[in-house]
Amino acid sequence: MLIGMDGNEANVEKRVGVGEYSFELLKQFKEYQISSFDFAQDKNIKFQIYLKDKPREDLPEESARWKYRIVGPSKLWTQIGLPFDLYFHKQRPDVFFTPSHYAPRFSPIPTVISIMDLSYIHFPDLFKKSDLYQLKNWTAYSVRNAKKILTISQASKDDIIKEYKVPEDKVVVTYPGIKVKSQMSKIKSAIQNSKLLKERYNIEGKYILFVGTLQPRKNIMRLVEAFSKVIHYYSSSERKRVEKSNKDEFSTSSNNKLQLVVVGKKGWMYEDILKAPKKFGVEKKVKFLDFVPDEDMEEFYKHALFFILPSLYEGFGLPVLEAMKYGCPVITSNVSSLPEAGGDAAIYVDPENVDDIASKIKRVLKDTKLREVMIKKGYAQVKKFSWEKTARKTLKVLEEVAS
Repeated sequence: MLIGMDGNEANVEKRVGVGEYSFELLKQFKEYQISSFDFAQDKNIKFQIYLKDKPREDLPEESARWKYRIVGPSKLWTQIGLPFDLYFHKQRPDVFFTPSHYAPRFSPIPTVISIMDLSYIHFPDLFKKSDLYQLKNWTAYSVRNAKKILTISQASKDDIIKEYKVPEDKVVVTYPGIKVKSQMSKIKSAIQNSKLLKERYNIEGKYILFVGTLQPRKNIMRLVEAFSKVIHYYSSSERKRVEKSNKDEFSTSSNNKLQLVVVGKKGWMYEDILKAPKKFGVEKKVKFLDFVPDEDMEEFYKHALFFILPSLYEGFGLPVLEAMKYGCPVITSNVSSLPEAGGDAAIYVDPENVDDIASKIKRVLKDTKLREVMIKKGYAQVKKFSWEKTARKTLKVLEEVAS
């Protein structure tokens, strides 16, 4: 059996979201060819990965059963270049998998697509008009023509069924996994510590961590406002009264250096987000960093007081599990798929209620024992997810469609 796959999302330097999802699946599919997952009915599965450009060096190496096929032109690739190649190239796959919303416009073979979430349906005002048009129209077409739709949470599955009126058995949940570091990365990590944060990123003292693209859906504006309420509380006479009664473990000295560290590249409509710290009077306590490489992110999670993701909507929320993997307590939203990711290990907030976000921040800040319990539960929650499980279930679906 020959499986064709769109590898473009993985063929980039900085991978987030669907790019990371695609890259991890490619690695697991390649590993399958070496070890052969025991569920597979056809042990002679071959892969042909379709790209616009030559594969990056960190993509799996070619072999007899793993080939890259570069198809042009890159403009309107899913509309013209890819469909023509699928029709006229002699070695035609038995099934074609697109790990995004955009299946080939025309295809002589059955297709499977992945939809991470329907944020463009829930929050259309947060998207550029051109992006929104493309998402709505291309996704609707792909959904109609796909044999199966993969998604990364039960919440997203329910959304897809409701929005596109598809049968329940057409949509399959394949939870994403957690990245496994190479042995070399582990060696590098062993010699890294908090000095890296100070020397490379100028971060000292205690901090709260947020990781995600700077865009309105991530709810960073409300997070900054809630953080400012916490800072102002600990600077107030009320804080002094509470501290005197020994009810608050978060000390004045800790508050003096407390920061909110925001890690993530600029997305869209990010200008107001960058202005928020000054607007709420905490411009010296909020630090925006751009993309941070994976080898450094471990240190950010390990040394944070806790991780917070008060997003308005997420297809899954991988950073929640990333934080838990490194022993970092998590506060996140009580909406969409985030409770599926966080389980009973996270503290949940109403993402539209600034006071609730601030209250939960104060609760976790001042309670060391609570953070210890959250860390322990987080380790247990992470064990439920792996990229191998994701790949196994994905391959099973592709085999069923191809047969």
